[in-house]
Amino acid sequence: MSRAKRENSRRRFMKQAVLGAGATAATLGTGAAGLSAAEEEDTPPIRVPAEFETARSASLPDVDFPMTGAQVFARACKEEGVAALFCCPGNYSVIHAISDTGIPTYGGRHEGSLCHAADAFSRVTGEIAATSGTEGPGFTDMICGVAAANAARSPILVLASNKTIFAEDTERGIQDAYQQPTTEGMRKWGKRLITPARVHEYAGYAFRQLRSGVPKPVHLDFPAEIANARFRDASEIEYFYDKTKYRTETKPHPDPRAIDRAVAMLREAERPILVSSNGVFYSKAWDALRRVAERAQIPVVESGATKGQFPADHALSADTAPGALASADLVLLVGQYCMPTQGEFAFGPDTKYIRIDPSAEDIGRNLPIDLGIVSDERAALEALADAVPQMRHDAWVAEVASARAEFEAENARYYQTGLGYTDAVHPAVIGKELADFVHAGNLPRDRTTIVQGGYGIARYTRRYLRSYRPAQIMNGAYQYGAIGPDVGYTIGVAAAVRQGTGPQADYQGHPVIAITGDAGFGYTGMEMETLSKYRLPAVVIVYNNNAWGTWEGQRNNQVGLPVHLFQENLRYDKLGEALGAHGEYVTKPAEFRPALERAYQVALDESRPSVVNVQAKKEFWLRDQYAPGFLGKIEPGVLSYYH
Repeated sequence: MSRAKRENSRRRFMKQAVLGAGATAATLGTGAAGLSAAEEEDTPPIRVPAEFETARSASLPDVDFPMTGAQVFARACKEEGVAALFCCPGNYSVIHAISDTGIPTYGGRHEGSLCHAADAFSRVTGEIAATSGTEGPGFTDMICGVAAANAARSPILVLASNKTIFAEDTERGIQDAYQQPTTEGMRKWGKRLITPARVHEYAGYAFRQLRSGVPKPVHLDFPAEIANARFRDASEIEYFYDKTKYRTETKPHPDPRAIDRAVAMLREAERPILVSSNGVFYSKAWDALRRVAERAQIPVVESGATKGQFPADHALSADTAPGALASADLVLLVGQYCMPTQGEFAFGPDTKYIRIDPSAEDIGRNLPIDLGIVSDERAALEALADAVPQMRHDAWVAEVASARAEFEAENARYYQTGLGYTDAVHPAVIGKELADFVHAGNLPRDRTTIVQGGYGIARYTRRYLRSYRPAQIMNGAYQYGAIGPDVGYTIGVAAAVRQGTGPQADYQGHPVIAITGDAGFGYTGMEMETLSKYRLPAVVIVYNNNAWGTWEGQRNNQVGLPVHLFQENLRYDKLGEALGAHGEYVTKPAEFRPALERAYQVALDESRPSVVNVQAKKEFWLRDQYAPGFLGKIEPGVLSYYH
């Protein structure tokens, strides 16, 4: 079958798959919903500027000598496979040069949101994404996004302009705001570029850091003398070598003696468990992970900023078995870059630990280990799969299965309780109905990529949502508790799926779904316009409980401080409509699923985002009034929040 026929077949299936034969299709014309009011008032409709179509049809310029410093750097970005650039106005020489190479470029409203977008893109693809801001205030806006990416161990390339080297230490250069100390402690490496002829060498430093070891952000700032320098030919550039000359693709492999010892420890264990984290994803080690688990019959639980390295429907999945974790006697940590301290993971105090990590200096930090293996995660898992004999841990696997059943029964009870609250929509209803739609309805359950954001609402949706393939779920808040990045994250995830980058290749073009809270939506909600502008098919679900959710906890005040409350029943859906998205307002449990179906259909038919504003109430977090209230967390697994 030709590619065109496959695409047409896919589109027909998708249109039929969402609502099913017996459901009522959404009656939405092309862009008509949300615009009728404007048309009735005889005002111009929302439209995408014609320049976008002009740019899409334009051919790329030839970039060759003579070149500017920005063009030299941009060509290195292209050769290194930078997969996307997310930026706001500013740093023009650099972002224009990168765009001219053909690297997909997305411009949005706020540097922080676009930095979050780059972070999310990397989390669901494993590829390098770049983000850019201008000097001074623009760069400052990015700091929260850089910190969140650093905590998630995302390989993002942070680029910012920096006025001129000439103006340093002058009032004219006040916006230079020497950037490098600002990102100290939240990046892997950084440099203010100062010598034009070394611009390609600086690129080599950056990509050597981004492409090796434990990934983290790299921060470069470009004074005008670097970006605007002109080179007649390659002889004027120092260290102008191909990437094969300035870095290596080889990875560290495990010491065979360490593998033998790991096998011996697995033989002795009665209840071994394997924790799969970020390093398994970035090394693309999910096949090797499965081989080890199945050969040694070891349950697997996931942690990390990205979920799906081990399928949730596998008999050895322990993601939904929090009650069994304390019974484990041996834990094999693979790629657990964000190490918990003692007591943060739900394993018992006498548990033994094996840790596989590419960074020798990190092994043994925070959590004492019994065996450390310095290696690339994929290389170590492949070696372990070859060395470990066929094992049986039937009693342990049965215990994990029993814990899974108990957890699902608890979820069912929460859902039934939530249905009993009819004056607003309980978070358990959102979690269960959303999971049924994406995993148990007419859609293949591995299809929809999910941005799992929000604060309180995530403690419910994480109970119900599952991942069945690599990078199906991106966990928003991970270690660094950034407030409100979720719509920014949605841009990056939707762009990754639109491009079909990395593990998203088989799901190219499909709609994505994001969850956020009303407090969080206030931070990046304007990026709904960015999603609309690029026609990115995303459904953004806003849990609207009229509050930060903390007012009741102010025990030093007799009535609870009202400063943590919002106006009630705010119409975030109308804000979405005003920014070019489709809007839905849900006030009763029975309304949620039909609204979700309509929003998804808009994504399919019009490649347009939606805001599904789900009305809850602040009291849902109070256990004594509305059980089960605000839920706790258990690390690792689906209930995890910080690791």
